[in-house]
Amino acid sequence: MKLGLGTGTTAEAFLEVLAPRLKGGLRIVGVPTSEKTAQLARSLAIPLADLDSLAPLDLTIDGADEADSALVLIKGGGGALLREKIVASASKRMIVIADETKLVTKLGGFPLPVEVTTFGHGTTAAHIVQVLGGLGYRHRPVTLRLKDGVPFKTDAGNLIYDCALGAIADAAALGQALADIAGVVEHGLFVGLASALVIAGEKGVDVIGMPAR
Repeated sequence: MKLGLGTGTTAEAFLEVLAPRLKGGLRIVGVPTSEKTAQLARSLAIPLADLDSLAPLDLTIDGADEADSALVLIKGGGGALLREKIVASASKRMIVIADETKLVTKLGGFPLPVEVTTFGHGTTAAHIVQVLGGLGYRHRPVTLRLKDGVPFKTDAGNLIYDCALGAIADAAALGQALADIAGVVEHGLFVGLASALVIAGEKGVDVIGMPAR
């Protein structure tokens, strides 16, 4: 199986479970969605290859910062949204694993990450604010992500602005409007990519959507 390997604490837990299965005979080759995931996979002896040599992938397994029952996601809290979306888009299926706190009725409680180029990023951020205002998200904080007091850099060398929107009315329309802004590399709305959600809670595991086979 050609498998996309997600980024984040839940995806890392999945890798820890996956590694012993390989010793038992399971055969997979993984495409990591971040350098952090790649490092962990190598330490667990999970074989890796680059996306161009494997695409299309059979399956991607990843987490989410938020998900709704329509299988729309917010991702990017770990800063890997660009690679995560590229890998998910190159996969036949995407299964999202998360705990029940990530399942929401309305997306937007988690700030929406927007990845932008370093060149003119302040100007790009001003355009983001303008576009958000035009869609009804007025006076919502759009904040440059920092790490250890300096701007956070993605694996691709870009910056991230986090948009505290409160509640997202139309994820597809918002995503398209953000994608149209010059300087925006990618946004953390994943629309039409997830095949199923596997949600763990106190009462057990629920599956939303039916992963195609």
